Amino acid sequence: MDHAGSTPHKQPKPDTATHRGAGNAIDRFIHRFGSLAHLLVVLVVYAVLAVVIGLALAPALWLLVIWWPWAMTHGELLGWPLVGIGFGLAFFVAGFALLLVVPLFNWMLPTRVESYHGAYYSIAAVPWFLHNALFYMARYTFLPYVTLTPFGPWFLRAMGMKIGKRAFINTEFISDPCLITLGDDVVIGGSTHLFAHFGGGGHLVIEPIVIESRATIGQKATVMGDVHIGAGAKILPHSVLLPGSRVGAGETWAGVPARPIAASEMEHVRQDIHGMTCGGK
Repeated sequence: MDHAGSTPHKQPKPDTATHRGAGNAIDRFIHRFGSLAHLLVVLVVYAVLAVVIGLALAPALWLLVIWWPWAMTHGELLGWPLVGIGFGLAFFVAGFALLLVVPLFNWMLPTRVESYHGAYYSIAAVPWFLHNALFYMARYTFLPYVTLTPFGPWFLRAMGMKIGKRAFINTEFISDPCLITLGDDVVIGGSTHLFAHFGGGGHLVIEPIVIESRATIGQKATVMGDVHIGAGAKILPHSVLLPGSRVGAGETWAGVPARPIAASEMEHVRQDIHGMTCGGK
C-alpha cells in the first residue's frame, strides 16, 4: 500500500478505542505470531482476488470460445487478424467486467474502513487492507484506460469515493477511495497521489481526505490522509500536503512540504513565467 514513512506534519494520536481489536483473542494471536498472521491474511486475500479475476475473465473467455472458430473459418488471410481482434475485444470485456466485480466484492466483504490509529498488525486494519487490495486490482490493470471517461468516476463512486458534480479526476494514483471526498467542480491534476493513510515504525494512521468545491490540485501533487482543503484553494504542481494540513478557502499552497503562498509571491511567480514565455520582452 502507498504510505509515507517519514514523520508526519503532526504527531499521530495515541492508540485509543479506534484500535478496536486490541485485547481480543485475534489481536493477541496477531501480536504473538505477527508474520504467520500476516501470511494467513495475505493468502486469504489472494484467494479472494483469484475469484475476482476468474469472474472478470469468464465473459472474455466465453467470447474467445465463440470468436476463435468463427474467425478461423474466414481463411488464412483474415483468420489470424480476426483472432487478434478477438483478443483485443476480450481484453476490454474483462476490464469492464473487473470494474463491476471489484465494487461488488467490496460491498459484500468486510471493507468498511474507518479512522484508525494503531498497529499495522491488527484485526482492525484488515478492512483497510482488503479494500485497497480489491481497488488495486483495477488501479494497476484497467483503470488507466477509463480514468478520463465517464466510467472512471462511476467506478470510484462504486468504491465509496464521494465525488461532487462536474469534478475532474485525471489520476488513477489513488488509495482508500472510500475515505476521499471531492466537492463540486474540483480539479485533480494528472498523476496526483491521493491516499488517506500514513505511517511508520509499525504505526498506521487512517484519516479521511476532504477537498471542497472548486479546489484545484496541480499535476503530480501528493495529498495524504488527515488533510482538509478549503473551497477554491489551489495546490501547485509537485507539492506535498502532509497529514494535518488545513488549507483555507481560496488559499494557494506549494512546496515540499506545502506551505501557504502569499498573493504577492504568486504575482512575482506569474511575472517570471510571463517573462520566460515572452522571451524576456
